[in-house]
Amino acid sequence: MRATLALTRYQLALLVRSQRWLAPLLLYAGLLAVGVRAGQPLLDSLGIAAATLLPAAAWLVRTCVTAEPQAARHCAAAAAGAWRVHLAGVLAGGAAALLFGCAGAGVVIGVSAPRSTDGTAAVPVLPAVGAGLCGVLACVLMGAAVGALGNRPLIHSPGYAVSATLLGSIAALALGASPANAAVTGLVRGSSQGEVQVPWVALLGAVAVAALAATAACSLATRRP
Repeated sequence: MRATLALTRYQLALLVRSQRWLAPLLLYAGLLAVGVRAGQPLLDSLGIAAATLLPAAAWLVRTCVTAEPQAARHCAAAAAGAWRVHLAGVLAGGAAALLFGCAGAGVVIGVSAPRSTDGTAAVPVLPAVGAGLCGVLACVLMGAAVGALGNRPLIHSPGYAVSATLLGSIAALALGASPANAAVTGLVRGSSQGEVQVPWVALLGAVAVAALAATAACSLATRRP
């Protein structure tokens, strides 16, 4: 565990120094600026904040798992194990995405109105914030899953990897069976009904999907880093 945490801190330091976090942040901020307006219903805005975070999370995970040159990656794998090195990249990307998501949710909470979509009912702020953060976490986990499955060691070609990450992000948001889709839909539905629906089931599903994706990627990394 200590080795994994140390490697995760190392990956986060690489991410910060490289400034490769800036493009996903600008993507997330731009999508929020387009989708969220001051005075919009709180739950609707939190749903947008969660949904727009998923592609940024996938991008951040891709950035972290491809940050090191191959020679440096082999050295780290020889010292700590290839699966641990890869897991640290996935964790670092997910942690950075969660930080972005919390910041975005804070902005959304500050500018949105605690009311239903039609404006006829008030929405309690604290339960709505809890539901929104659950949605954000579900989308971070699904984005991390997409980033883990859409890049090395499963896909080494940069062109195919970028395409897989993009298409996977779209699918994770659009498919009805996706936990991310369920979380965002639950927030929007709660806003239209004037009641808070915490997406616990979607969050648990996202945890399971992310765990399976990370396990598959890390297992393959031991054979083909």
